[in-house]
Amino acid sequence: MTEQPPPLAATAAQTTPENPWPLRQLSVKVGEYVARMSPLWVEGEIVQLNRRPGSGLAFMTLRDIDVDMSFSVPVREHVLRALPVEPVAGARVVIHAKPTFWTKRGTLQLEADEIRPVGLGELLARLEQLKRTLAAEGLFETSRKRSLPFLPRTVGLICGRESAAERDVVVNARRRWPAVRFEIREVAVQGAKAVKEVSAALKELDADEAVDVIIVSRGGGSLEDLLPFSDEQLVRLVAAARTPIVSAIGHEVDTPLIDLAADVRASTPTDAAKRVVPDIVAEAEQLDLGRTRLRAAIRARIEREQSGLDAMRSRPVLENPSSILAGREDEIRSRIALARTLIGSRLDRARDEVGHLGARVRSLSPLATLERGYAVVQAPDGTILRRPEDSTVGDALSVRVAGGRFGVERTETDPYTPPAAPKEQP
Repeated sequence: MTEQPPPLAATAAQTTPENPWPLRQLSVKVGEYVARMSPLWVEGEIVQLNRRPGSGLAFMTLRDIDVDMSFSVPVREHVLRALPVEPVAGARVVIHAKPTFWTKRGTLQLEADEIRPVGLGELLARLEQLKRTLAAEGLFETSRKRSLPFLPRTVGLICGRESAAERDVVVNARRRWPAVRFEIREVAVQGAKAVKEVSAALKELDADEAVDVIIVSRGGGSLEDLLPFSDEQLVRLVAAARTPIVSAIGHEVDTPLIDLAADVRASTPTDAAKRVVPDIVAEAEQLDLGRTRLRAAIRARIEREQSGLDAMRSRPVLENPSSILAGREDEIRSRIALARTLIGSRLDRARDEVGHLGARVRSLSPLATLERGYAVVQAPDGTILRRPEDSTVGDALSVRVAGGRFGVERTETDPYTPPAAPKEQP
């Protein structure tokens, strides 16, 4: 009969060398203990953040600020979206979490249900809120930004005292355009006095009619060093300035709020110098190229016009101008002959028509009837007699025949005797 193993010890104190806990039992006991812990607030630094699209879950690695210790922190996406700024590596946060222990892997993690930025993270949150407020007012709109003059009379420069940013702007600008003039205001560009001094210099240069563009320049630095250039008062002053403003604060990765309100953002002070003045060498090359193109265009135009004149002079009408008259003369003669033919034909048709009309008129005339031997008998008053009863015996009557008129007297008997009928031949 096989020997049964002794039962596992109920508590850690009851374990012995002969009756130890397996690791899985220790993991279960640790899990049970951790499960009884209350949720707590923990501070740490974000080392890594991995999102898992579609799952609604992200995993964040939180490290202790002073010692080399880290915990895995699973967090829901809605918790991350509630943060005022996007969490990034290096940001300090305070999380409200429930400790959990994974028994299968023997690892401890924190399930977070709330995250709050602290220190730099809190500062970024405030800046993000100010950024949203100013953006809602339209201070960062592209439509309100002004274009820089091609060649400013005077360039206003606000920079630190004896700073590298000042040298970068002045040296690079004069290298590009030696005749450029500067109005330089050296002020504090970090610390408590920075906002006041930069604002005063900006107002002074903006009021100067000779200054056509203003550069606000500073070298790189930490977020705290560049904080004055995100001051609300200074940002509003930049947005309201009448003179175009170029912001050249920090490096490419630095984006204080003044960059968004300025008319042009330069990545570095050197870039600002390139933006405010043209390159005299490049402009001279462009002028030479323009002159060359202009000469070529004029030459080509003259050649085209000369070719057109030559082609026009080579036409027969210009070589022998009378040829066009001869052609027109033949055309006129042809048209005159055609007109005569048409008019003669029309007159012949009209003559024939008049003859036909005359014959019809003559055939319809009473005189034509009289020509055939008929006569018209009229009373003295002109009344035409149509029946014997229209007159009485002894009346004087007028007879109209084809040859003229003559008078007759009405008799009682008709003297007309019809001719005898011809006899029939046997």
